Amino acid sequence: MAGLWSRQGVLRRKPIEQIEEGDASERLTRTLGLWQLTAIGVGGIIGAGIFTLAGTVANGTAGPAVLISFLIAGVASAAAAFSYAEFAGMIPKAGSAYTYGYVVLGELAGWFIGWDLLLEYTAIVAVVAIGISGYFNFLLEDLGAELPTWMLGAPGTGSGHRVDLFAAVLCLFIAYLLTLGIKSAARFETVVVVLKVLVVLVVIAVGFFHISTSNYSPFFPFGVGGAFTGAATVFFAVFGYDAMSTAAEESKDAQRHMPKAIMYSLAISMALYVLATLVLTGMQNYREIDPESGFSTAFQSVGLDALADVIAVGAIIGILTVMFTFMLGVTRVWFSMSRDGLLPHWFAKTHPTRHVPVRVTWIVGVASALIGGFLPIGEAAELTNIGILLAFAVVCTAVIVLRYRRPELPRSFRTPGMPVVPAIGVVSSIWLITYLAVETWLRFAVWFALGLVIYFAYSYRKSALAKTPVPPRDADAGREE
Repeated sequence: MAGLWSRQGVLRRKPIEQIEEGDASERLTRTLGLWQLTAIGVGGIIGAGIFTLAGTVANGTAGPAVLISFLIAGVASAAAAFSYAEFAGMIPKAGSAYTYGYVVLGELAGWFIGWDLLLEYTAIVAVVAIGISGYFNFLLEDLGAELPTWMLGAPGTGSGHRVDLFAAVLCLFIAYLLTLGIKSAARFETVVVVLKVLVVLVVIAVGFFHISTSNYSPFFPFGVGGAFTGAATVFFAVFGYDAMSTAAEESKDAQRHMPKAIMYSLAISMALYVLATLVLTGMQNYREIDPESGFSTAFQSVGLDALADVIAVGAIIGILTVMFTFMLGVTRVWFSMSRDGLLPHWFAKTHPTRHVPVRVTWIVGVASALIGGFLPIGEAAELTNIGILLAFAVVCTAVIVLRYRRPELPRSFRTPGMPVVPAIGVVSSIWLITYLAVETWLRFAVWFALGLVIYFAYSYRKSALAKTPVPPRDADAGREE
């Protein structure tokens, strides 16, 4: 038992200087530049948070204080973003939080971060697809079109609903897009992100002239606690840079570009979130905001029906980028875990010419399509937050540990205010976790237990480090005794 919990057991760490990219069949292509990375980050952050969750939280959880919800979540996210930026510049490899945890805290910690992210990211893709479907249905109804009731939503969401067909098809479309190769997929992502940001700016600019300050009162209709509960709910709308950081191995100059892309994407997105939530809750009383297509109905309420349709189209196009970023993230985490031997190497094989992990991409596409097609948005959303918050807490802890354990390592970006800023990230993440529903904890416990079984039944023995043990001392530096 002592050996199991030793530096040669579950606590064995991946040496930073010896992180390998695998053989030719397990390598990704470095093609992404700074602004493509930033676009992927903004694409992952801006989307469901503005077009779907802002209305949902304002209507039923926080009221006008949804603004405070986003700011609280943003502070916690920013503290973690600094930590991600330091790691991304220092360890420019696929896997993001999984890889960082593996390097600093050991294999078991890395496994559980990766295992959590497989579920969280896949669920986020599904949640976002359901959100787009809501806007799609709004647009069709506004245009007078009617679709068969059975295909308009998951079972239990309405009379006669059997499957949210549009959400399921979207998940498969994004999977197909990612299999075309990272260069082509990133080009599509960049164009769509630009269009999305323009739509958000139009919403803010036009909506500003239709604000009624009376709608801001009462500002805390659900109490201050409602704003904090809202922060836990919208938290997954203020990250995305973490999923983007999984593409480090596909960046041309990851050590310089990844930290900048992380900070740029979060700063741009938070500015847009604050302005957009002010407009939404100022245009319409929080009780009247549509939880599924908030901005479209808000503009309808002031007589701007044509702009409402434009917003619906922009939401459908724009939220696609969130799906892209998180499906990219989950496939790269899965790829990295498989390359390390924690999951079968079969999953780590890349396409011979496109150099992308096609196998895992299609598996994730089908899994997210099933979740998006057959689970209501509330139940799907409950799968998304707890693992991400735990990953943030682990990454913030790991950056402190590594700064003191290996201060000599070259860092292209250094987290400011060490150790206070990452400590804020740890405390904020754990605090927000306490606001999540009991059902969320139960689902997480089941997933955690399943991961524990798989790790000890397969991953512990098949790990690359089990075959080439790390020296018991100086494991971080990768030096032989």
